[in-house]
Amino acid sequence: ALDLSCRRTPCFAKFSEMEQIVNMEAEINEVQPLLLSVTIDSTLQFYFIGKKCEILQDMNRHLEAILKEKRDLRKRLLKHRCQESLPIEATFHKCIVELLTEAVTFIEKLESHLQSVRSIPEIPHMMNNMDTTLSKTKLLMIELEELTEQILKWEKLQKEVYSN
Repeated sequence: ALDLSCRRTPCFAKFSEMEQIVNMEAEINEVQPLLLSVTIDSTLQFYFIGKKCEILQDMNRHLEAILKEKRDLRKRLLKHRCQESLPIEATFHKCIVELLTEAVTFIEKLESHLQSVRSIPEIPHMMNNMDTTLSKTKLLMIELEELTEQILKWEKLQKEVYSN
């Protein structure tokens, strides 16, 4: 009898509906940032995957071009070149000869130039060594002068002793 008399009144039914709506809105508000972050993450992933795909396609085109050039180079290297020459006007022949002689001279001197460039970082150390050597040389020169004076004195003494 109590169960039958416990009917919901329209007032409480509306209250319970409102409570369910509020709970559902709270649940939506909790899930919405997660959905947004997942959407952003997946969008960024697709963007970066697209960029990587573009980069790989560019690399692929570059490698294909290199392979094509390699094939062309092989074909050109297999050809006999004795009958082919560069067309140079006669007025420039003298300049070409001068240029070639200068190029040969430059190539011959290139190693010494490179050695000079390589030794640039060692210059401060070399200067310190030269300063040290110069000071040692000055000391030796002073000692040599002193020894020379002593030898001259000794020689003078020996001459006096033999003359007496």
